[in-house]
Amino acid sequence: MTRTSLPAGAGVGFKPQHFAEIAAARQPLAFFEVHAENYMGAGGLPHAQLAALRADYALSVHGVGLGIGGLAPLDTEHLARVKAVCDRYQPESFSEHLAWATHDGVYLNDLLPLPYTEARLAVVAQHVAEVQEALGRRLLLENPATYVTFAESTIPEAEFLNEIARRTGCGLLLDVNNVFVSAVNHGTDATAYLDAFPLHLVGEIHLGGHAEAEDGAQTPLLIDDHGAPVADPVWALFAEVIRRIGPVPSLVEWDNDVPAWPVLRAEAERAGRLLDSARRIAA
Repeated sequence: MTRTSLPAGAGVGFKPQHFAEIAAARQPLAFFEVHAENYMGAGGLPHAQLAALRADYALSVHGVGLGIGGLAPLDTEHLARVKAVCDRYQPESFSEHLAWATHDGVYLNDLLPLPYTEARLAVVAQHVAEVQEALGRRLLLENPATYVTFAESTIPEAEFLNEIARRTGCGLLLDVNNVFVSAVNHGTDATAYLDAFPLHLVGEIHLGGHAEAEDGAQTPLLIDDHGAPVADPVWALFAEVIRRIGPVPSLVEWDNDVPAWPVLRAEAERAGRLLDSARRIAA
């Protein structure tokens, strides 16, 4: 089974406002994750905090701006900055999204979907290979949360991800909240998606909250906003995944309306208890 060198426990996305409480005592967490784009400066407080954190915990670096899913060539300057972050902190894992975020040199500050076609598959596989070659490390590619589908798509998403991994040797990051959000938005079955997903390639799992809304036809629409606790159906899907594959490094993301540190830590501790239960069953 494909794994990263992250410990198979629970982690959280690091937020600077939590640093003092984290540093005050050893936390019951396996790792922290940061966005590469937040550490592309040369120094200052962000690097001082991250260096202190890195001295005591495993680290996952998560990219949000490479635009791996886009048609345009990769931004080599941005990729070089990502490499500098990875070279500096030597994270146990690096991941990015199956999405695109730029057009004509303009960064759109969003993770946008793409059609699943043979032509786009070839482009994405090339981009993943280029990133891995530049970084000198294996990438985990994350499944997206989607709000629209493309009529031109001819390849199911799970199959698309599996084929990218087959061609490039990359691993996968399974965002369970994204699975649930997409299933509700498109009226599909989240469990059937997991049945088709190449779970043996999963090197990290993401958990996060979502917002409930409606589209123009008053149909339920979920937004992957990372601004709330993990919902009960997402916890249930997470439990099902680790029942199937055993404990995997699992991260709680909470990027908007960030709560106090004890609240975020409690979410991670809940994930940790589920991982421990799966570990006992596997033994």
